[in-house]
Amino acid sequence: PIHLHTHDTSGNGVATLLMAAEEGVDIVDTAINSMSGLTSQPALSSVVAALKNSKLDTGINLENIQMLCDYWGESRTVYEQFESGLKSGTAEIYKYEIPGGQYSNLKPQVKSFGLAHKFNEVKEMYKEANGILGDIIKVTPTSKVVGDLAIFMVQNNLNKNNILIKGKNLAFPNSVVDYFKGMMGQPMGGFPIELQKIVLKGEKAISCRPGEILDPVDFEEILNKLQNDFHIKEPNIRNALSYALYPNVYKDYLKSLDEFGHLCNLESHVFFYGLKEGETSEVELDEGKIMIVKLVEIGNVEEDGCKTIVFELNGNRREIKIFDKHFENKQKIDITSNADPNNPKEIGSSISGSVTKIFVSEGEQITEKQSLLIIDAMKMETKILASVNGEISQIMVTEGQQVKSGQLLIKFK
Repeated sequence: PIHLHTHDTSGNGVATLLMAAEEGVDIVDTAINSMSGLTSQPALSSVVAALKNSKLDTGINLENIQMLCDYWGESRTVYEQFESGLKSGTAEIYKYEIPGGQYSNLKPQVKSFGLAHKFNEVKEMYKEANGILGDIIKVTPTSKVVGDLAIFMVQNNLNKNNILIKGKNLAFPNSVVDYFKGMMGQPMGGFPIELQKIVLKGEKAISCRPGEILDPVDFEEILNKLQNDFHIKEPNIRNALSYALYPNVYKDYLKSLDEFGHLCNLESHVFFYGLKEGETSEVELDEGKIMIVKLVEIGNVEEDGCKTIVFELNGNRREIKIFDKHFENKQKIDITSNADPNNPKEIGSSISGSVTKIFVSEGEQITEKQSLLIIDAMKMETKILASVNGEISQIMVTEGQQVKSGQLLIKFK
């Protein structure tokens, strides 16, 4: 069967699908009308209605579809704050070759790097980065490689003319490193050799199918780990697969469950935005078992950074103190400095983001190209490597800390 998948960014999605159907395409991807268009797939109801009473009639009941459209149309308003902000289709995808699904994610990703004012520059750089990589086929995850590289280049003032020179002293995003290592396969025409050397910095690339070098997964070991380390009473194969495929994400999820419990019974707007003072919510814990929660008052931040929350559970008044994660100690002075790019003993950050993992400690002897720490910024991970052999004299950051591009992270003696 011939399968056609298209995003509707340009506004021509329905017409494209109809023409494809007439030419013999067997399967097409669509979306419920209330979730369609822009960077999503073309509208299902529109395609079904257009093919009705023809030799290609789908036989799908439009009235039933409309019920789903109404449901998701109402649900979508709850998630509005998390949408891309696009109000109409755009033909820019033909110019920049940015896949529709990535186009809607690119703007908030760029914003998270403090580059919202350079969004047009990032889009232009996407096209340039794609050319530098060899005009590759852009699907997940290779489209992410192009996007990450484009943002990285704008943030570090790189272009196709200077990337081989300035890139020697920069740690590239992990997705770009993995691409050049061959972990996403072999592109048609091969890798750009000079750029590959700059990105990998001595790491060895593979030439086989990535799956061939994966270690076998011991599901029994994972199940035992989930039971012993994360206190899942009866872990199943679904838990094990989640951990095997996305270990870091799944660990964070389990830690959240341990800290906050299951929140799946909360109403969506309460889950995403929290209760407002004076607002009441019904939480169905089980069939017929409903808890009525009312937020009475949120106190001011105290000297220790905590707030007193006053609420009612089924009419009974309760108080609890919680730490305000946005609390800032006014007496603390945050002093940061930039690394000297010409001093190999000063390790700076190549991107703005959060320090998620530090692998080393002060006084430790380090070899060149050893992993020092990981910085993450909205799905773009970058592993910072040592540029020299030596002893670490000072680590200037802590795990969880936000850092800026160029900020001094580690000093060597």
